[in-house]
Amino acid sequence: MYRSSGKIPLLVLLVTFLAFTSFAQESIKIGIVNSNEVIQKSTEGKAVMAQLQDKDKSNSSKISTMDEKIRELETKLNTQRLTLTQESILQLTSELERKRTERKRFAEDSLRELQELRFRLFTKVQDEVIPIIEGLGKERNLDIIFDLANSGAVYINPIIDLTAEVIRRYDASKATKK
Repeated sequence: MYRSSGKIPLLVLLVTFLAFTSFAQESIKIGIVNSNEVIQKSTEGKAVMAQLQDKDKSNSSKISTMDEKIRELETKLNTQRLTLTQESILQLTSELERKRTERKRFAEDSLRELQELRFRLFTKVQDEVIPIIEGLGKERNLDIIFDLANSGAVYINPIIDLTAEVIRRYDASKATKK
């Protein structure tokens, strides 16, 4: 009977340990980019944010107008309830409920549309920025680049922050296309 089966796992463990130790001694080059800052500070990112704010402002204005019409109907119903016929009260109540339903649907639809627009615009910016980040990583011979906005990092050495350079290159790429 062969009894050296206990030595094989030990040998595998030793080889694995030596491989990881030699890997850990190599220098890994890391960079970071803050995608939120790219959106906030790049020319295209500012345009995207302005477009989203305009859409939101337009939606809010329409909702305010709807709210005002609802308040007018409520006031009319409350102040004239004693002088209106039962038929008129039912008609006003029905119209009030219809306006409330319209307002609720518009608010839900406009929120969904705004979220979809935001996703489309941010995805477009991301698709345009990724090649710039990849090129910068290859140019600087980096092994990995993290997105600071999604990393949960507590401290980052500012030397590895590529955000300003990404913004500069992104703005330059957009300026040449115009």
